Amino acid sequence: DRLSIRLNRPHAHNAIDRDLRDALREAFELAALDDSIMAVSLSGAGRAFCVGADLSEFGTTRGPAFPHAIRMATLPAHAIALCADRLHVHIHGACVGSGLEMAAFAAHITASPSAWFDFPDLAMGLIPGAGGCVSLSRRIGRQRAAQLILSGRRINVATALDWGFVDTLVDD
Repeated sequence: DRLSIRLNRPHAHNAIDRDLRDALREAFELAALDDSIMAVSLSGAGRAFCVGADLSEFGTTRGPAFPHAIRMATLPAHAIALCADRLHVHIHGACVGSGLEMAAFAAHITASPSAWFDFPDLAMGLIPGAGGCVSLSRRIGRQRAAQLILSGRRINVATALDWGFVDTLVDD
C-alpha cells in the first residue's frame, strides 16, 4: 500500500533528464490510478534531492514549440497533483527549479538541516515549467511564491520552515 520513489542520478545531483522525467510521470500516474496505494514518498539519492532540469538537454530539439509540446505531454506535475494528498517528500541538500516545483505539491515535506532551495529559472530566461506557479502558490502563498520565483534568491531550510514550505526538520 506504499509507493517509494527515489531520484537516482546522484552523479548528476538528480537532475531531471528525459528518462527520469518519463519514469516520474509513470510512477506518479500509477499512484494516481491505484487506489490501493495509500502513501507515496519521494526522495533523492546522493548529496542533493534534485537540482532541477538537466541543462545538458536544453537546446537539443528544434525550435521552442516542439520541446514545450513534449514537456506538456510528459510533465509529471499533472499526475503528482492527483496524488498530492498522499505524497511525502524528504529534501536534503539542493532543491532547485523543477525539483522544488514537484516537492511543493506534497502534503508533507521533511528536510534535513543541509537543505537549501533555489529557483533560478528567470535568470536563465525560463519560466517555471513543472507546475511551480501552482504548487508553490498553494504551499507558501502567492506573495512568497512570487518572491522566490522572481528574485532567484536562495533560501535556507530555516526560511523554508518559517514560510511553511517545509513542515518538519529532521536530522539525517
